[in-house]
Amino acid sequence: MRGHLMVVALSLMLALFVGALLPAADAPQSGPKVGERIPGPFHPLNVTGAKAGEKHCLVCENGLNPVAMIFARDVNEPLTDLIAKIDAATAKNRDCKMGSFVVFLSDDESLQKKLKEIARNKNLKHTVLSIDNPAGPKDYNVSKDADVTVVLYTEAKVKANYAFKKGELKDKDVEKIVADVSKIVPQK
Repeated sequence: MRGHLMVVALSLMLALFVGALLPAADAPQSGPKVGERIPGPFHPLNVTGAKAGEKHCLVCENGLNPVAMIFARDVNEPLTDLIAKIDAATAKNRDCKMGSFVVFLSDDESLQKKLKEIARNKNLKHTVLSIDNPAGPKDYNVSKDADVTVVLYTEAKVKANYAFKKGELKDKDVEKIVADVSKIVPQK
């Protein structure tokens, strides 16, 4: 009997270990996939940056440069922490013309004011905050189940993609995303 319990316990531990290594099966597929090209231009309303108050294509503005593009549906602390760290990574990689922007997918009329406050409170200097329709830009396939979608790309080709349901973005995820900026910038 004791041997049987030991086998069961080891099997459970192995299953938990393997499960921790694999991506969550219920993680939404959202945005262009790794290896795909960015679908093309779209024109969100820029709330911050040089074109604040205008509909402007941030994909076009960044061209073939390395870019961190984030789609978000809600403002929350893990997201604003991610934005601040991406802003710092963008500043650090200005020599290779890295760009970054966040597109909030919402029709909330009060969102512009919130985004201006975030930019001021987090002292954002390089990451543009913008707003687009709740469905997201055509052909970008942003899942309605994804609260946050992060796409890291360079030369219009996706090098990393992350998607999180509401409440799933954690500090360890933020650190992994920021570390993966190395996938899009030239190594020094």
